Amino acid sequence: MRIPRIYTGQALQPNSIVELEPGPSQHLSRVLRMKVGDGLILFDGRGGQYPATISAIDRKLVAASTGDSDPVERESGLDLQLGIAISRGDRMDQVVQKATELGVRTIAPLLTERTEVRLGSERGDKKLRHWQQVATSACEQCGRNRLPQILPPQSLEQWLQAVRADVRLVLHHTAGNTDPGSASPATVALLVGPEGGLGPQEIDAAEQAGFRSLQLGPRILRTETAPLAAIAILQARWGDMGTAGLPG
Repeated sequence: MRIPRIYTGQALQPNSIVELEPGPSQHLSRVLRMKVGDGLILFDGRGGQYPATISAIDRKLVAASTGDSDPVERESGLDLQLGIAISRGDRMDQVVQKATELGVRTIAPLLTERTEVRLGSERGDKKLRHWQQVATSACEQCGRNRLPQILPPQSLEQWLQAVRADVRLVLHHTAGNTDPGSASPATVALLVGPEGGLGPQEIDAAEQAGFRSLQLGPRILRTETAPLAAIAILQARWGDMGTAGLPG
């Protein structure tokens, strides 16, 4: 059985007892049906992880005893920042989940001209908490020990003004086959539009903000597919996926 990895918002210390939050406690006790003496891996999002052993458990609370800190890191050397138009249904959840697995460090949910989702302040806060939980669960699954930053929903204009990156790319299916460059940037910002794509004025605004239009092959990809394909390409070119060898 695979040892469960659990995130806690508490600052972890070696050789100490930690009482886990209600959510992970109930998951461990009710879903996984773990027992006293079973092993865990705990992480607090600040880097590294802690092997731990369940020392007490009931249906509502799990306490675990941590061992020595394991400083393992699984972060890419490439700081990838994703600006993604908010999409309908579970598509946004899929993007947040998979982008986290692929090593994106910052995800900015964007409101664009053709975004069909409308968020008020209260609903926006609720969505943000939900996406943060999706990212946390993805980190537990994929082995990351640092949580990506999920920014509050904002307009495309706000993000374009605030973003800082060595290389800036906007996916645009009618663009030419732009070469993103051969230098090794430390940071890359990637902009992806909604189901209907970014409008002409939005593409112009991105280009004026230093973004270069980029096309991913001859096919039109869905809004939940395009960012993941682009992220994988960028990680292979400049990040930590370039060492993955293909069979000869």
